[in-house]
Amino acid sequence: MKKSLLVILFVSSHFISNAQLFSFFNSKEKPKAEMLLLDRGVQISTTAAVNNMYNFNFSEAEKEYKWLKVKYPEHPLGDFLLGLNEWWKIVPDTKQERFDEQCHNYMDAAIDKADDMFDENKKNKEAAFFLSAAYAIKGRLYAEREKWVKSAWAGKQAIKYLDYSRGEENINPELLFGDGVYNYYSKWIHENYKSLKPLLSFFRKGDKNLGIRQLENVANNAFYSRMEARYFLIQIYAAENQSAKSLTMARQMHTLYPNNSFFHRYVARNSFALGRLDEAEIYANELMARLEEKRYGYGDNDGRYAAYILGYVNQNYKHNDTQAKFFYQKCINYSLNNNTKESGYYVASNLALGNIALQENENKAAVEYFAEVLKNSEKNSNSYKQAKKALEDLTKRLKAQKKGKK
Repeated sequence: MKKSLLVILFVSSHFISNAQLFSFFNSKEKPKAEMLLLDRGVQISTTAAVNNMYNFNFSEAEKEYKWLKVKYPEHPLGDFLLGLNEWWKIVPDTKQERFDEQCHNYMDAAIDKADDMFDENKKNKEAAFFLSAAYAIKGRLYAEREKWVKSAWAGKQAIKYLDYSRGEENINPELLFGDGVYNYYSKWIHENYKSLKPLLSFFRKGDKNLGIRQLENVANNAFYSRMEARYFLIQIYAAENQSAKSLTMARQMHTLYPNNSFFHRYVARNSFALGRLDEAEIYANELMARLEEKRYGYGDNDGRYAAYILGYVNQNYKHNDTQAKFFYQKCINYSLNNNTKESGYYVASNLALGNIALQENENKAAVEYFAEVLKNSEKNSNSYKQAKKALEDLTKRLKAQKKGKK
């Protein structure tokens, strides 16, 4: 979970999947705008495109989405789906910014078209639906870039139009997703980021437990939003120390979308958290292999997870310090590459290397590793306390040795 998830308090990633499944390729006449969300045939006919997107086959998904845009040039759907396709290119490593501009451009186009529909009829729930969805994605992306003012403004727009889009009981499982995401993250951010309280004062208070229940309802019962709800629940369960639930859901998603590095990463992470080290090692080796193959979506973020797991297994269970040092150093390198020195994996790798260096009487190296832990961890964390104590003990030992030589 990241600071960037402030964005989710502005709801509506559920709209991500809601709109994705609409396709009109087989229709002979243009359906009425207000009926698009209710058309079962429309829901089913784009399944292949959506599956391609989730399985990181973006070019195939893009072909269908562009055809939709051409066939219905005045409708926001095509632009929205194309923007969503760009967003999922960002998901594997949200620090990369090369897809940002195109994502914003598509969402802006969707907003313009939906706004025209809404101006014609303020009761057009579909128009409100797309306005809320597009603003939510923009706000989410702005939050990833820590552009909090822009994120807050986009979020306000998303919530405004979310309220307009409510009221159709037969699509409530979809609309419930927005409330679930909002309820959980508005409370989570309030608890974890005190500095953002002034921004949060503009929004209604959330309820984390209610949010989780709502998302579980969507994950089990919705048609459009099911996969997006699971995407969030995987992260929420992990954050709430419910790794078994997170693992079960991540496994399901990894089976459905084996080329999606996000789900692959969480299967490895949760297996490791639960102490299922044989499984974790298999998944970690798979991640490393795909990195070497330069598979799309697999990068430094996946590498630091996988390398740390392999370092830990080699150090603590295979008792192979040489291999452990190799993988811990790889974890450090991956973390440096994508600027995640504050991450637990970077800190833990340095701590482990420091302890190995002590065992090998490499005192200078040990000092450097422990110093890195102190620079990049909170003072009340276990890592900080362990590194500090190790340095103090080493200093005392070296002083005693020095005295003994005199």
